[in-house]
Amino acid sequence: MSELFSPEWMAGFASNWNADPELGAALAAIDFNSNVAYGYLGDDAPKGVLIVKQGMVVDSGAYAGQPLNWDIRASAETWSGWMKTPPNMMKLGVNYTTGKLKFVVGDYGAMIKDPRMAGPFIKSFAAMSKVA
Repeated sequence: MSELFSPEWMAGFASNWNADPELGAALAAIDFNSNVAYGYLGDDAPKGVLIVKQGMVVDSGAYAGQPLNWDIRASAETWSGWMKTPPNMMKLGVNYTTGKLKFVVGDYGAMIKDPRMAGPFIKSFAAMSKVA
C-alpha cells in the first residue's frame, strides 16, 4: 500500500470516491464543490487534498497551499485503525468529541446534522480503506 495521503494514495482514494455512487453521485445531487484536505494532528499543514466538483473528485494529490473548505486531521494511529475498520457515525462522533478527530477547517457539527452530507462523509472512510 502507498503511504497514507501520498499523491499515489490520494489518486487511489479519488478513484474509489468517484466509483461509489453513495459518495460522488450523492454529493453531485447537492452540488457539492469543495477542496478537502487530510492530514495528521499537530502538523502545520495537511498532507493530501481532493478537489471535488459536483460531487466528483477532479484532482487529487499533495497539499500545496490550495484554499480549503475542509481540513480533516487525526493521529497516525487513528487513521491506521480507520483504514483497517472504517468508522461508523457513532465512532466518528466519539472521536470528534474526544479530540481524536479534528476539523481545522470546516464545520463538523453542521455537516453531520445534514444527512445529505453525513452519509457520504461516512462512506468516504470506506473508500479510503479500499486504497491498495
